[in-house]
Amino acid sequence: MRGPGAVLAAALALGAAACTVGPDYERPPAPVPQAFKELTGWKPAAPQDDSDKGAWWAIYHDPELDRLERMVEVSNQTVKEFEAQYRNAVALVAEARASLFPSVGLTGGASRSGGARGASSSAGAQYSINGTVSWDLDVWGRVRRQVESNVAGAQVSAADLANAKLSAQTTLATDYFDLRAEDALADLLRDTAAAYRRALQITENQYSAGVSSSVDVVTARAQLQSTEAQLVGVGVQRQQYEHAIAILTGHAPAELTIAPAPLASAVPVVPPGLPSALLERRPDIAAAERQMQQQNALIGVQLAAFYPDISLSAQGGLTGGALANLFSLGSSNVWSLGASMTETLFSAGARSAAVAAARATYDQSVATYRQTVLTALQQVEDALSNLRILEQQAAAQALAVESARRAVEATLNAYRAGTVAYTSVITQQTLLLSDRQAALSVQQSRLVASVALVTALGGGWSAAALPGRGAMEDSQPLVP
Repeated sequence: MRGPGAVLAAALALGAAACTVGPDYERPPAPVPQAFKELTGWKPAAPQDDSDKGAWWAIYHDPELDRLERMVEVSNQTVKEFEAQYRNAVALVAEARASLFPSVGLTGGASRSGGARGASSSAGAQYSINGTVSWDLDVWGRVRRQVESNVAGAQVSAADLANAKLSAQTTLATDYFDLRAEDALADLLRDTAAAYRRALQITENQYSAGVSSSVDVVTARAQLQSTEAQLVGVGVQRQQYEHAIAILTGHAPAELTIAPAPLASAVPVVPPGLPSALLERRPDIAAAERQMQQQNALIGVQLAAFYPDISLSAQGGLTGGALANLFSLGSSNVWSLGASMTETLFSAGARSAAVAAARATYDQSVATYRQTVLTALQQVEDALSNLRILEQQAAAQALAVESARRAVEATLNAYRAGTVAYTSVITQQTLLLSDRQAALSVQQSRLVASVALVTALGGGWSAAALPGRGAMEDSQPLVP
């Protein structure tokens, strides 16, 4: 037993002296300012402090929107694609982790041999069973770095999954408010058509009384018919939004119908917080950060190639002439223990090139991370400036609508009195419709900008939601 003892002692010594080559990961600094520029001297008119109490879209208090959004996580096919990608990444963690442990094999055999007729030898059977154990010692940490890289890669997939959900939910909310804007436009055109019918009746009465010409009647009728035709055309765009929402919820367009409803009048604005919070609140930033650790660990994997590969092996077996007696004292047994070390002495610079490539890939991931942070900051600033400017525009447009409404009333009264031509009425009515459409478009843009701000802030997501290494390993039990 002296030989096996020496091998075991050597293995324990190597295990105690095991190290992990390569740089340990530290998150590089990101270009994050102290505060958002757009918050200087401006506060949202109606900030919401409850954006983190449940799903982010709950701030709009729209049951139909809530129903549709909840379908995304369950039925959206793009989300399912990223979920499968994440499960694949977790399986790769288990696959890499398996290399830390010995592999065990078992071989059984049976043979029968004999000589020619008349020969002195007789036919006989031989049975054997052999077991093998091999263990590639991770002395330099190559496998551990690979596991670290795969864990970070799985976290990248988890963040990508969260980002896919947020993207689909954001697109659905945007399409939903666009659809509601079409509903509001249809209501506006119906109201306008009703006003034009009343104006047409006035021109007909004036014509019957002989105080106006038939031109006024024809002009009023043409204006009404044009508005009615425009109302019909609204349905084209609305149906396209409804079809897009159906696809986002994982349904065929024929399977989803959304009843008309008014466009929301309130525009909630979530508090943006500090710019540094984006590093933990946005899944795309988290994915880029985890990708840096993934690439950093691969530098260690390549550096480990400079060191010798040390492995242990053991083999034992039983051989007997009868299967029933194979495990008896009469059977013969053999065993062996061994250790090996292999080292590449010359590779023409291949290993150095692999390390250089790994470092360059890591540097690339650092640049990607910092650019992702900068893009996130831009998106928040854009959403804040849009909300600020659109709020001011909405107030100005509301004044314009009210003035145009008064102008239409005054011009109609003057037309009844015969002091102005009907062309003046047409001009003021056209101006009122244009102003009301502009006000509706501003309200639509404000709601879309509100959704964009929620998205830019991460939609209530947190990097703490990323699964840790322990959770991934626990989900993949050690099995043959």
